[in-house]
Amino acid sequence: MADDLKTWLYRKALGPRAQLPPGQVRIPLRDLLHYLWRRGGSAWIRGLWWRHRFKRCGGRLLAGRRLDVLFPRYISLGANVYLGDDCYLNGLSRDGIVIGNNVRIREHVWIQATSTLDNPGVGLVIDDDVYIAPRCILGAGGGIRIGRHVMLGGHLLAENHEFDDPERSVYEQGVRRHGIVLGDDVWIGTNAIVLDGVTVGRGAVVGAGAVVTRDVPPLAIAVGNPARVIGQRGQSRQPPAGPSSE
Repeated sequence: MADDLKTWLYRKALGPRAQLPPGQVRIPLRDLLHYLWRRGGSAWIRGLWWRHRFKRCGGRLLAGRRLDVLFPRYISLGANVYLGDDCYLNGLSRDGIVIGNNVRIREHVWIQATSTLDNPGVGLVIDDDVYIAPRCILGAGGGIRIGRHVMLGGHLLAENHEFDDPERSVYEQGVRRHGIVLGDDVWIGTNAIVLDGVTVGRGAVVGAGAVVTRDVPPLAIAVGNPARVIGQRGQSRQPPAGPSSE
């Protein structure tokens, strides 16, 4: 009975993402209640204040401590969205920021579509059931689209500085923008960087620390700097050849 109660509480707090069979919450009830209050209860109360400041909020909003939002009227939220402690969102952009249902944006995430008021960026679309890990950076000047069921542990930089003219400072030469697209079911590893103009295909995996400068095909596994494809999901792979020990 206690296990069923813990599972019910966990599902109630986390919403549709908490797909747990009975008995799978294995910590004591006291610890579970403490965790849910720290991660959900107080955040829910803050969310009640924040939700009316956004352009739209489709359901429950959990808002972390010291959440910093500029231009919230450009930001639309779905249901069951979590914005973690110390997140920064700047919504000013041509198309705004649209965040879908069941999206978790963890602590210290930085999201900005416009860095200068004289040149607004395109904006950001995040589809349903997306997880963005702590300390990720999303610069959406050129536009970013993130598909469903994406796990993002790195940075998306949809803008690049012009620097062709050596007689002028880089600062004076402006930027170019092409945009970034992540397909459904993409996993971007910790501290990977996806640069402007890149499309990562459905189901692809990008390894931790990779720097992605060109498109990644669907279901591909890409690693390194610059990132290169080393295999496909669903296929057996041999480890990369290394120095011989003989």
